[in-house]
Amino acid sequence: MSLLFTPLTIRELTAPNRLWVAPMCQYSVDAEDGVPTDWHHVHLAQFASGGAGLILAEATAVVPEGRISPQDVGLWNDEQRDAWRRIVDAVRARGGRLGVQLAHAGRKASTFKPWADERGTVPAGRGGWTPVAPSPIAYDGFATPTALDEEGIAAVIAAFAGAARRAVDAGFDAVELHAAHGYLLHQFLSPLSNERTDQWGGTLQNRARLVLDVIRTVRAEVGEAYPVFVRFSGTDAAPGGLEVSDIAQVATWAEEAGADLYDVSSAGLVAHQHITPGPGYQVPLAAAVKAAVSVPVGAVGIIVDGAQAEGILAAGEADVIFAAREFLRDPHFGLRAARELGEDPATVWPPQYIRAAR
Repeated sequence: MSLLFTPLTIRELTAPNRLWVAPMCQYSVDAEDGVPTDWHHVHLAQFASGGAGLILAEATAVVPEGRISPQDVGLWNDEQRDAWRRIVDAVRARGGRLGVQLAHAGRKASTFKPWADERGTVPAGRGGWTPVAPSPIAYDGFATPTALDEEGIAAVIAAFAGAARRAVDAGFDAVELHAAHGYLLHQFLSPLSNERTDQWGGTLQNRARLVLDVIRTVRAEVGEAYPVFVRFSGTDAAPGGLEVSDIAQVATWAEEAGADLYDVSSAGLVAHQHITPGPGYQVPLAAAVKAAVSVPVGAVGIIVDGAQAEGILAAGEADVIFAAREFLRDPHFGLRAARELGEDPATVWPPQYIRAAR
């Protein structure tokens, strides 16, 4: 058996393999109510038929003002929970496992969806709102956010816990807390977006306080058996920003707070970041975090075939492979990777498809 198709157990979750679908925003809510649609149903269920060991649903807002765009999904109310339950059931019916990424976009909220003709912040008169952040520093081209006060920070922490409870009730197999790509938890972590002088700013430990408090509160809400993941950007890729050594330190604190796995991506905080993408370009970031912690770590970033994924695991650079665009190009990437690695089709392929495995 290949490493890629070896099961992984994290608390009460056992994923049948280690090729997982990374969360990918769809910006496809029909009304501005955060309720997932038939698009989300089909989009996510197809990966379960395609051999993914675990699927993570897209960044799902914990409050309305935490949406990246007005067309984003949410988990801040029970109507959304019930709509997600139907999607969870569809994934399970296909033998899959589904987690959800819980998020707050902070200063990068209230933006136009990527394929809109306009860019920047959606104005209030057109369904937008004033975003919030640790400090009143705008992302380039976006509106200046309002700095959160103590009451606002407490409300954010409570909202993550409430969304996690709804995720459990909807039947999701795990939650991932989004502390990457320049969204709110990442904004608190980075000195480029956090200029506070109170307990939420200054030192790395103070800047990490919010994400650690969210982890502890979510852990208390979901209990000891339920998996809690965290997505980090391993670097800001900009002068004066976070380096991978900072994230490795935060990851050790997060493990103590109750995190079970780290999904390591990169950047997204500032427009002047400098990244050169290439095959496996973020894997060294995952490897650096893995060296600092005892929980599993996932790598992501232009991982496109079974041999490449297997090599990353064999080198000890990661414990899990996340893939995003490759699953969009080929929703059956898991089946293809299994065939590339010589896995027994009966252990991976749905019986309805197995005649195509040989």
